[in-house]
Amino acid sequence: MKLALTLLCLSLSITIHAQGIFTKKINSEILNTSRELKIYIPEGYKKDSLKKYPLTIVLDADQLFEIYVSNAKLFAKNDKAPEQIIIGINQHKNMDRYKDCSYEEHNSYPIASAQLFLDFVRSELFSFALENYRVSSFRTIVGNKLTANFIGYFLIEHQPSFTAFIALNPSYAPDMPFAIQDKVNSLKNTPIYYYLSNGSYNSPEKNAVLQATVSRLKNIENTNFKFSEDHFNQKSKVASIGQSLARSQAFIFESYAAISKEEYKHDVQQLSPPDAIAYLENKYVEIDYLFDTNLKIRERDIYAIEGIILDKENGDYLKDFGEMIQNLYPESPLGDYYIGTFYETGGKLKKALKYFKSGYSKVKDNEEDAVGYYQNIERVLNKQQGTYTE
Repeated sequence: MKLALTLLCLSLSITIHAQGIFTKKINSEILNTSRELKIYIPEGYKKDSLKKYPLTIVLDADQLFEIYVSNAKLFAKNDKAPEQIIIGINQHKNMDRYKDCSYEEHNSYPIASAQLFLDFVRSELFSFALENYRVSSFRTIVGNKLTANFIGYFLIEHQPSFTAFIALNPSYAPDMPFAIQDKVNSLKNTPIYYYLSNGSYNSPEKNAVLQATVSRLKNIENTNFKFSEDHFNQKSKVASIGQSLARSQAFIFESYAAISKEEYKHDVQQLSPPDAIAYLENKYVEIDYLFDTNLKIRERDIYAIEGIILDKENGDYLKDFGEMIQNLYPESPLGDYYIGTFYETGGKLKKALKYFKSGYSKVKDNEEDAVGYYQNIERVLNKQQGTYTE
């Protein structure tokens, strides 16, 4: 087994640190054949960096890989998701997808060749990714129709191999919906994301199965299970693939994105200043926990709760807010501004002047900001001299 993995790694040693998309064949001891992979390494990946990246495995890569990668790049560029390392498995040659992913009708178990493919993904493919790339513990798997059923076997095992599952128009084995329901009901300490798409383009029989599955999964009361589904009222199943791969990533990586208008309205707006600060800190603790990335609190999220800190409880938490920002962005004048405002509001003008001067010294290459910070200094000096008027 070790020899097979060594040979596998050697076969990819020339390009494993390349960025962009490339295709490689790997030899599998488990499958006793070679398989073709498509690999995407994001632009931000650097060999000498310590940053880790979520891993996504795309089945049916012949059809789904480029679409998934395009959406992943777009979400990352707009800071709606972390950059991902994406590995696709081509399955449309030699009827591979049927050998890889078919099931027994009488018991819904994977056929013998599909069980080997499960082992290939769990053992050889994971080992390759872990040994050659800085991948985090957040793993996503994507499948379509037959392969969308197959990804369920990774969910219902004792310890799910993936964190997120994207099932496009799944053609479920008879017992799979019930097995998924039983599994997610019992999840403990492990967050699982499951996205399911369906549409009017499917047969009435398949629609009935998928709608029943949606009803079961929607009614599960387990905070560790996150579920989202889409039903597309259109004739084109092909068009739904692009829509599904975009909407599924928006769902899975929602907590990574900056505070949206909806999140602010429903979760933040009514909070007290200390609770708003705690909410912001906890949001980024969760991001670090889920995606294994040390992401600093975004400045736009700081501005999102600024109004709460300034307007509620007489600005009593401006100092705490400013100190938090100073720890995150010591070169920014913003923390000094909030602490200075805290002391000015409390009549401690000497301390206010100290922080406003410190903030002014950090302003760089922005005349408008420099003028604003100098006005803070002038205002406090006038107050000290008794010449300040509103």
